[in-house]
Amino acid sequence: MATGIVKLHSRGCASKTGGRCNCNAGYQAWVFSNRDGKKIRKVFPSAAAAKSWRAEALSAVQRGGLRATGPIILQEAWEAWYAGAQAGTVTNRSGDRYKPSALRSYERAMRLRVLPKFRATRISELHRPDLQEFADGLLSDGLNPSTIKVTLLPLRAVLRRAVARGELVANPCDGLELAAVRSRRERIARPEEAERLIAAVPESDRAIWATAFYAGLRRGELQALRAECIDLGGGVISVERGWDEKEGEIKLKSRAGRRRVPIPAALRDFLLEQRLATPREGSELVFGRTPASPFYPKTLQERADAAWEGLNAEERAAAEEEDRDADLIDRVVLHDARHTFASLMIAAGVNVKAIQTFMGHSSVAITLDLYGHLMPGSEAEAAQLLDTYLDANRAAQAEQVRHATGQLTG
Repeated sequence: MATGIVKLHSRGCASKTGGRCNCNAGYQAWVFSNRDGKKIRKVFPSAAAAKSWRAEALSAVQRGGLRATGPIILQEAWEAWYAGAQAGTVTNRSGDRYKPSALRSYERAMRLRVLPKFRATRISELHRPDLQEFADGLLSDGLNPSTIKVTLLPLRAVLRRAVARGELVANPCDGLELAAVRSRRERIARPEEAERLIAAVPESDRAIWATAFYAGLRRGELQALRAECIDLGGGVISVERGWDEKEGEIKLKSRAGRRRVPIPAALRDFLLEQRLATPREGSELVFGRTPASPFYPKTLQERADAAWEGLNAEERAAAEEEDRDADLIDRVVLHDARHTFASLMIAAGVNVKAIQTFMGHSSVAITLDLYGHLMPGSEAEAAQLLDTYLDANRAAQAEQVRHATGQLTG
């Protein structure tokens, strides 16, 4: 091995017991800085990359352009990552800024669970077996799989950044075996049920719920929706902003989040009534408590819950009097209404790419993961669709032959 380059080995490598190396831990290159009196080290996936860096580093050290730094511990790496994410210089995998709510979730997970365990650990000494043991311990402590997954997200992001900067060869979070997250089946209202739910809420709230059901806007997008973003003449809603409970109004950074959503007739009437009842214009908030203050989601939900329970109470009384089963409605939250919008679009035959756009998903894969189970897909239905296509194609070909040979077609 060339001077200044060392082959690294993982803990389970056979070389530790005298055998032949069977790991892929990479290569560490180093140069000595006389100015700092210490070595400058960096890890690479291949010997060639390590050799190339060392040649450049030797020259940089002589010019004084490369200084030695101490070992990077997780606390320092996290603080640098978090500051960069807040400033927007550190972005997510899609290249977009992290949402304030995501950063708050990351900060909470690191502060409560990750840093108490690994605060002073060098990132180069964080190995997959250690992180697997950490995850297994969280599960045995009673944390649900979803919480464990959220706990590891910021750690994965910090170490991914370290890999990109050449401070690690590989992300030790990759390949962890985590308990499956069994998310609850989303509440989806039937078309007629959605109509009843909207009709039952106070009149002043109907346009908000109708926009959630028939346009699929997120809660924060509904809170930040401005009058100028609703084009009733053109039949579209321009989604440009969101609302964060701590930061206030935020501009949607991702291309997918900024989108235009069609206004169906079922929604147009509610928006028109809202405009007549509460005139707002320009940058004023359509659904705000005031032109500049958004509605309170908790209060909106409480009013709806009270209205739906009142309707159910009337229905129970009527059913008992008429000796029949009561036709009750189940409550929904705004996010359930968004899922209902997706299901209605699927049932209407809208193609998945369009649904992805209207929902503001960053990829079709997300749309399919969330709603693929709602899309037509039985073997019998697929065969029927294919047969219908083939029959139509044969009929078209036969028609062309008749025209070409001069046969009568009528």
